[in-house]
Amino acid sequence: MQQFLMEPKSTVLYIVAFVFSFLLALITTPFSRKLAYQVGAIDKPKKRGMHKKPMPLAGGTAIVLAFTVTVLILTPMVEDANWREVGGIIAGGLFISIVGFFDDIYDLSAKFKLMAQIIAGLIVIYSGISINVITWPLLFGKTIPLPDHISLVLSLFWIVGITNAVNFIDGLDGLAAGVSFISALCFMFLSIMTGNPLAVLLTASLAGACMGFLPHNFNPATIFMGDTGSTFLGFILAVSSIEGLFKGYTVITVVVAVLVLGLPIFDTAFAIIRRILKRQPVMQADRGHLHHRLVDKGYSQKKAVLTLYGISGGFGITGILIASQDVQFAMGLLCFMVILIGFNYYHQNNHTSS
Repeated sequence: MQQFLMEPKSTVLYIVAFVFSFLLALITTPFSRKLAYQVGAIDKPKKRGMHKKPMPLAGGTAIVLAFTVTVLILTPMVEDANWREVGGIIAGGLFISIVGFFDDIYDLSAKFKLMAQIIAGLIVIYSGISINVITWPLLFGKTIPLPDHISLVLSLFWIVGITNAVNFIDGLDGLAAGVSFISALCFMFLSIMTGNPLAVLLTASLAGACMGFLPHNFNPATIFMGDTGSTFLGFILAVSSIEGLFKGYTVITVVVAVLVLGLPIFDTAFAIIRRILKRQPVMQADRGHLHHRLVDKGYSQKKAVLTLYGISGGFGITGILIASQDVQFAMGLLCFMVILIGFNYYHQNNHTSS
């Protein structure tokens, strides 16, 4: 793994990216609330929901705006930045957020949204961002180049999978934004370790946008990000992880990327298994996610969200430790996290969902 220390100029750039994106999201979120009411992007109370009154959606427009503007302004300051890749990221992100925006208004079908996610993924892949090598611990750190067709399928699977995983956890005030902030921050540190300045800029900008949105979205929320924001966050996290960790021949093991996104990945995996066993459509929403179970066990929304922040942070720290080759401590922490999630997921009481 290539190690490097950031130059003072680079450090200032990434701090500026975080702060500028943070302020832009913080300031523009109230305008997103007005926009939501004007276009009819309103989330009405429903059986599996957590709120009792109609809430404005499409708050994700502030996140999208903050991230996009920050990246476009600061990319010229990144040495050797590939504008074709940046264009692919921006185009794919805007496309998926526009589809999410219309979904917040008209409740689009799952099949249509999946096709849109695939198109957005292909935009990024054909701009030059794909998983072209893979490293796995069981292969003793050996790096394996991937054939083009396998690279295409694996990259697309990763992008679409993470996009939906983050979307699935958007069920409590501040949960998706906070978990995405933690994941983006972890990917930022990992991208610094691999020496990819563009990936550092992307993740710093995304972390700032999430943090700027959180004051409006943390319980009690005044606005939800909707699919406009949740699918965008998942998409950018997936693409940033490829840009920072999987591109070229200096890569971090795939396990690290999975761990950083451990909470949404494992929760989504459990949801898929649960729905298959119950013979339900995989894309059918239910009230069996980990955050639902914590609330059903008596946790307040704030306590449930903070608990899941801790779990997400634990996974992220574990990934960074593995990347730093502190494997023994990382494995101990990982075992603790898995036991904690398993206990919370399967320990049910009289209030468990059907």
